[in-house]
Amino acid sequence: MKSNLLFSAFAITLLLFSSCSKMKSVMGKEERSSVTGWAYNEPENGGFEYKKGYTQKTGPGLVFIEGGTFVLGRTQDDVMFEWNNSPRRVTIPSFYIDKTEVRNVDYREYLHWTKRVFVDYPEVYKKALPDTLVWRSELAYNEPYVNNYLRHKAYSEYPVVGVSWEQASDFCEWRTDRVNERILIDKGILKENPDQRNENNFNTQAYLMGQYEGVVGTNLKDLNPDNEERRVRWSDGILLPKYRLPSEAEWEYAALATIGNSTDERIADKKMYPWNGHWVRNEDKKYRGQMMANFSRGKGDFMGSAGALNDAGDVTVPVDSYWPNDFGLYCMAGNVNEWVADVYRPLSSYDISEFNPYRGNVFKTPLVDEEGNVAEKDSLGRIRYRLQKDEELVNRVNYRTADNRNSRDGDVASSVVSDAQWTNAEHQSKGSSLMYENAQGADHNTYSTLINDESRVFKGGSWKDRVFWLSPGSRRFLDQKSSRDDIGFRCAMTHVGSPVEGK
Repeated sequence: MKSNLLFSAFAITLLLFSSCSKMKSVMGKEERSSVTGWAYNEPENGGFEYKKGYTQKTGPGLVFIEGGTFVLGRTQDDVMFEWNNSPRRVTIPSFYIDKTEVRNVDYREYLHWTKRVFVDYPEVYKKALPDTLVWRSELAYNEPYVNNYLRHKAYSEYPVVGVSWEQASDFCEWRTDRVNERILIDKGILKENPDQRNENNFNTQAYLMGQYEGVVGTNLKDLNPDNEERRVRWSDGILLPKYRLPSEAEWEYAALATIGNSTDERIADKKMYPWNGHWVRNEDKKYRGQMMANFSRGKGDFMGSAGALNDAGDVTVPVDSYWPNDFGLYCMAGNVNEWVADVYRPLSSYDISEFNPYRGNVFKTPLVDEEGNVAEKDSLGRIRYRLQKDEELVNRVNYRTADNRNSRDGDVASSVVSDAQWTNAEHQSKGSSLMYENAQGADHNTYSTLINDESRVFKGGSWKDRVFWLSPGSRRFLDQKSSRDDIGFRCAMTHVGSPVEGK
């Protein structure tokens, strides 16, 4: 009996060994380099790691937007006669965008973290504070909003306002780090560390470049035979791309959501608003006549008459109010205008790329020390970057300058100075800054403009705007340091890989 049991155990072991060998052989064929024949993920081969397949996780608060082609620009008469957004067909790659505008409670979470962590740098917290005085008016009693709108619980679900473009961009960076830190904690790679202070706080780039340690849980096993474990690398696909402001083209594409009224690449009904139709009231029988967005119906009419409030909002409303568009996004028209990433130019439609158009590129590279290593992070725990030098880009085919916000501004065709003045050496030396700087002509007239490299686009219309501004094609601009009581924002994120979700 004993010998039979030993024989059975030996047979089972042999069978399992044979099965594992066959499995390893099959897997080996799938995980071998097609150019060298060497196996991936094998310590005896040096431990180069590669596994097929990647599906990007959707970050908190985001909605996947499948890209495609659409007509970017105005879809109605230009009653303002600005002619700054001529229609043109472009293609937008797939991306993610927030389902709603960023709320007051979201921004308060950011302020709380900033104040708690940067204890030795109170100026960081002060810099992040929204300007609540945007509500103040000389001839209106708006003090309750000054004191309550940002911080009172009653307005927690309302969109944050009084935030400049720069503050919105800083919020996106902070959000990136908090989301990626949470991912590493959930995977057990890092442990929660409530004692982060000053420069000792989690920063995605600092972690990837080996300048943030944190409280380590269990690092990944390193298949390199020279090491036992390793940190997460960007190539692992574990960390998410950065949260950022959407480009103007991305925002407009997401707002129009033509996916809901197109079949086999044919659009049945061209949209004027984020919803179908050329009117602003719901046509569904159940909700017929109700407003589709929060806006000003006319002079002095912000919400209608008592007992029949047309949009149920005196100023803003909660961010998930009304009906979402066909991408599932709320308030892409009305409530608050929204910052986008682009620098404003009235002639953008003639200059931008047909694929993923965007104006605002400023190419930077990490600062390095004398030995060529990435320089030590700054006092806030962030990797330091520098603007690339033009001489470093001289051999580039597609661009030869690092700051491309004012690209195409200084050519002869668009310059505000005459051809004769262009030949003047002083004007030539100004290069691309000619069009959007003060320039004195031969007749001693001075040309000035509010348009410069810090003028940023905002879109969508707001609680105090007329219906004209609710069209996704409409666009306005404001200095990136300025803020108003009718401008908020939502974040976006790049989608890497296939434009089809899950592939």
